[in-house]
Amino acid sequence: MNQDLTQQWLTEIQVLKEQMAGLQHDRNSAWESAQKWRQLYNTEAEQRRTDAQLSQQAIASLKADIHKLQGLEGETLAIRTPVTANQQEIEQLKSVEDLQAKLITVIKERDRLLQALKTEQDNHAQTRNSLTTALGDAIDSLTRERAAGEKDPRGQGDKEIGGQGAS
Repeated sequence: MNQDLTQQWLTEIQVLKEQMAGLQHDRNSAWESAQKWRQLYNTEAEQRRTDAQLSQQAIASLKADIHKLQGLEGETLAIRTPVTANQQEIEQLKSVEDLQAKLITVIKERDRLLQALKTEQDNHAQTRNSLTTALGDAIDSLTRERAAGEKDPRGQGDKEIGGQGAS
C-alpha cells in the first residue's frame, strides 16, 4: 500500500512538472509575441518620427526661401538652407514676374508638404492605434489561456495520469 501511495505521488509530481513546463512554454511564447509587437511598434514609430522630422526640415527650408525672397534676413529662422544655393537661385530671377512665379511655386510646395505631413501624422496615429489594439488582444488572449489553465489543472492531470496508466 505504501508503494502504491508513493507511485501515486510520483505520478502526480510528474503530471505537475509537465503542466508547469507547458505553462512556462506558453508564457515564453506570449512574451516573444509581445516583444515582436513592441519591436514592430517601435520600428513604425521611429519611421514616423524620421518622416516628420524630414518634413519639418523641408518646411523650414521653404520658409527660409520665402523670407529671403521677401527680403527678410535668414538669420531669424532656426533652420536655414545653404546661403550659396539660395543666392544662386535669387540671382537667376531677372524680374518681378520671375520672383512672383518662384514664390507661387514655393508656396505650393509648402502646402503640399504640409498636407503630406498631416497625412503621415494621421497614418502614424492609425498605426499606433492598430498596434496597441493588437497588443491588447494578444495580452487578453494570453490571460484567457492562463485563466483556463488555472481553472482546470486537475482535469488535465487526470488525462495525463490516465494516459500513463494505459502505457
